Amino acid sequence: MAAITDDSIPVTPSAIRDELIAFGIMTALLAIVPLTGIYPFFVMQALCFALLACAFNLLIGYGGLLSFGHAMFLGTAGYFTAHALKVWGFTPELGILVGTAGAAGLGVITGVVAIRRQGIYFAMITLALSQLLYFIYLQAPFTHGEDGIQGIPQGYLFGVFNLANSTVLYYVILAGFLFGFLLIFRTINSPFGEVLKSIRENEQRAISLGYKTDHYKLLAYILSGTLAGFAGSLKVFVAQNASLTDVHWTMSGEIVLMTLVGGLGTVFGPVVGAFVIIAMQQYLAGFGQWVTVIQGVIFVVCVLTFRRGVIGEIAHYFRRSL
Repeated sequence: MAAITDDSIPVTPSAIRDELIAFGIMTALLAIVPLTGIYPFFVMQALCFALLACAFNLLIGYGGLLSFGHAMFLGTAGYFTAHALKVWGFTPELGILVGTAGAAGLGVITGVVAIRRQGIYFAMITLALSQLLYFIYLQAPFTHGEDGIQGIPQGYLFGVFNLANSTVLYYVILAGFLFGFLLIFRTINSPFGEVLKSIRENEQRAISLGYKTDHYKLLAYILSGTLAGFAGSLKVFVAQNASLTDVHWTMSGEIVLMTLVGGLGTVFGPVVGAFVIIAMQQYLAGFGQWVTVIQGVIFVVCVLTFRRGVIGEIAHYFRRSL
């Protein structure tokens, strides 16, 4: 079964080559950020959310499953990593492993429940599960409620890289983002990814061809949740705290917003969308509560003007020109 994009254009080897070239350019630009004088905290935060949005895009853009609860993976991994670092005294690599494993376990548990439903029912179940975890973390002693876990030590990664150094931390976060991005890229261009795309386009046809679609969707859900958790673990080292904000339903809404603004079902769309949203939050902070209103207006304009998202519209333009 041939994989097709949202514009019904086959994914060709030349398209994959172009994406790899774009990946090389993106990597080079991100690698020189510390040399440009750009505020590194902003870029590190954006990279964490970019990986989170890419993980979400894997599920909805290529699997056709809309989750309103991806914040639970981000927050769970953040809490687990923060607790492992501050209370158990784990090294950074072990803390990341604990957080990512916690998100993976949560993906298995919630996936078995949610994947039995489709469409809006699946979305509502993921939202309900996310809110359930929010209230659990609000009351759980190890999360410290509304105060969260503060003052998390950054430590030395593998006993060598001092994460207290902002430049070292930046390149560690960048390496984590690139690893997650390449894993997602490899997944969507693998036989597994091709089946996912066929399920998105016509699940009944995929079933008639002998694919156990529920198994593929569950694996995609778990992988997406695990990578979202990995992003949450990395974010702990940037923010040096873990709070309820990362588990709240509004965070899930921001993830959806990032993906739609950048381009649903595109490889680089969530990255661009994450940088756009985080940049607005960073540079429009002076407007206070009006930031949300401004974001809403920009989102409406993007939906009306760029129906495929920023990257989606650019890709569509070049495809029509060729």
